[in-house]
Amino acid sequence: MKDTRSLSKFWRRFLSNDFRVVGPALPILANVGEDALLTCRLLPKRTTARMEVRWYRSDPDTPVMLYRDGAEVPGLAMEGYRGRVEWMEDSTEEGSVALKIRQVQPGDDGQYWCRIQEGDYWREASVLLQVAALGSSPNIHVEGPGEEGVQLVCTSRGWFPEPEVYWEGIRGEKLMSLSENHVYGEDGLFSVEDTLVVRNDSVETISCFIYNRGLREPQEATIALPEKLQTELASSRVIGPSQAIPVRVGETIELTCQLSPQTDAQSLEVRWLRARYYPVVHVYTNGAHEAGEQMAEYRGRTSLVTDAIHEGKLTLQIHNARTSDEGQYRCLFGKDGVYQEARVDVQVMAVGSTPQITREVLKDGGTQLRCTSDGWFPRPHVQWRDRDGRTLPSFSEAFRQGSQELFQVETLLLVTNGSMVNVTCSISLPLGEEKTARFPLSDSRIALLWMTLPVLVLPLAMAVDLIKVKRRTKDQKHNGNRENDRNGESQRRRLSSDDERLR
Repeated sequence: MKDTRSLSKFWRRFLSNDFRVVGPALPILANVGEDALLTCRLLPKRTTARMEVRWYRSDPDTPVMLYRDGAEVPGLAMEGYRGRVEWMEDSTEEGSVALKIRQVQPGDDGQYWCRIQEGDYWREASVLLQVAALGSSPNIHVEGPGEEGVQLVCTSRGWFPEPEVYWEGIRGEKLMSLSENHVYGEDGLFSVEDTLVVRNDSVETISCFIYNRGLREPQEATIALPEKLQTELASSRVIGPSQAIPVRVGETIELTCQLSPQTDAQSLEVRWLRARYYPVVHVYTNGAHEAGEQMAEYRGRTSLVTDAIHEGKLTLQIHNARTSDEGQYRCLFGKDGVYQEARVDVQVMAVGSTPQITREVLKDGGTQLRCTSDGWFPRPHVQWRDRDGRTLPSFSEAFRQGSQELFQVETLLLVTNGSMVNVTCSISLPLGEEKTARFPLSDSRIALLWMTLPVLVLPLAMAVDLIKVKRRTKDQKHNGNRENDRNGESQRRRLSSDDERLR
């Protein structure tokens, strides 16, 4: 009887936990800025009031929202969803649960999981959220004409996901684009820049289509080419510097462009770009700077010199130059969808610190010189030279870039003979800036020689003096003996003479 009750209790518990979770069969579509409602439900239908419901992306331990024992568990919401998610309680008695995401963003796009748990038993289902954004109406502008023909550039902003772009002629024929650039912006939306080159003068009408696959809705723009080519600006050109502009880190970059023939540019749109049309370095339109399209890294660093704007001449100043400012810039003058441009190259450089040379003794008794310096841009050239200016091969070279992209340099030279005297370490930039350091003599074996020289010379000098004294004494004795011999001989002669007289 007891076994029967236990078995019955087991089956009731098993059947009570025998549920599954079902999500929607189709993806949930939501436009950027709107609210999205994600749903899932229990089968068979039963209340979820005393269950745990967990919504998450990829990691259950980092939920988008957690609902337990009839209330939301605060403080656990995944970063990016805090303050934007809401638990919907309308149908919990029937086993249906819903999560509202307010102000949908591009980053919300993707798969979600709905997990319902009772005790140790849980089941889950996936829900796919498709976020979409229909971008702005395309704008076609003309650049040129140039040597290769007329360039048509189709631009638009605010798309998600990444759209498709295609061109059509007046009869609906597809035209092959020259380049297509889709730029992912800070807001998570795509900007489009697609370029078509027209080499046939007979082409009259061309259309640009931008298509959102999620919304299955295109945006279209059409241009009448002959009409654009008859404008005044189409026959003008923009002149920029013929040589690259060198500038040091921290200085001000000046980019000057001028219309030819001279034309008042006050009513024109002037754009300074890098590689793409969006975002921009600086835009001048309607007599003022338009900050909305500006790249983040140039905000607060640009200003415009308009003293000669009536002559069609403008100068863009980029303050506090950075290494990332190096490269090519495009200067465009435009009106009524027709643009002319010039390109300007900027070379940014930073001259580093004076090299420091240190001498190191190796384990095997050998010697190496280490030359270090930092704060260089672009990557410098490093060279060792001997006292006669001949190049010495380095043992190793290492270049590292810091947070500001400035290079740190380290190079080693193995010393195998006396060539270490007056060795020079030279670090230079391509534009000719150079800094050198000479290995100080006080650190070389020459210093040791000068230190030991008095010890060696003093005994030698004393020995020489002693030899001289001994030689002088010997000479004096020798000269005295000779004098005595002469005196004795003279005396003997006198005695011999006296003897002869007596006889």
